[in-house]
Amino acid sequence: MSENTVERTVTTLVAGTGDDAITYDIHGDLAAATAQRPALFLFAAPMDAGGLALLAARITDRPVVTYDPRGAGRNPVGTADITVEQHAADLHRVIAALEAGPVDAFGSSGGAVNLLALLAAHPDDVRIAVVHEPPLAENLPDGATVLAAVADMKRTYAAQGDGAAMAKFIPLVMFDGPLPDDYLDQPAPDPAMFGMSSEDDGGRTSPLLRNMPATVDYRIDVDALQAMGDRLVLAAGAESGETFAARGARSVAEAVGRPVAEFPSHHAGFTENPGQPGDPDGFAVRLREVLG
Repeated sequence: MSENTVERTVTTLVAGTGDDAITYDIHGDLAAATAQRPALFLFAAPMDAGGLALLAARITDRPVVTYDPRGAGRNPVGTADITVEQHAADLHRVIAALEAGPVDAFGSSGGAVNLLALLAAHPDDVRIAVVHEPPLAENLPDGATVLAAVADMKRTYAAQGDGAAMAKFIPLVMFDGPLPDDYLDQPAPDPAMFGMSSEDDGGRTSPLLRNMPATVDYRIDVDALQAMGDRLVLAAGAESGETFAARGARSVAEAVGRPVAEFPSHHAGFTENPGQPGDPDGFAVRLREVLG
């Protein structure tokens, strides 16, 4: 472990049973949580707990909770679409199972959308909420085009499988700026361009694609979010430019009248991926700053 990380006991538990079983991890001792330093719940979607491991190890001043979202990681898989409301209910169940009072929460990407839904349904679950780059089409000038692109990707997944669909997903989320009206007129990208196979393995259990289009088409509860006041932090990466998720964060901030907090790096800057280095050290510092 580096000087910026801490090694702690990790306890793995499950909330719920059957298809509703949600696996979560407690890093450290929940008894160490206080009103000023509550447990910190870190999550994304469809990224599972492993993707938050580097950030969790760098939060040294309190216990940390991570989890696998519905349909991902260690949880049961399926083929049905998953709604934002289901994810929010799962988050609520995990927080209730902790029996440690309100948590601080950091939600990124689809997890940020799920956090917005949790705040609308159960605002008392969270002390401070950091909503990092929610990919939301609502309030974007190109929102209809984004939703059309997602619908096209979903049809591609149903007809051709994961590789062909992901070859459309990656350019969509990396596109810098509003999508042009003729975005869907371009030829379908070759999965091989992204190191993926074009062969359909017949599986339809991808947690990312099961979350579509519900995640992107979620409509925020402006009144509930405004009621959070400065307990709500909207965040975007310094290197994210005008990509879809960063624009989503800015659109939510504008709708509820809150500023946007700049975080280091990019959409996945809290972790490290081959060919896309992040800044988990800087990210942890910034997260501690906004939590106070």
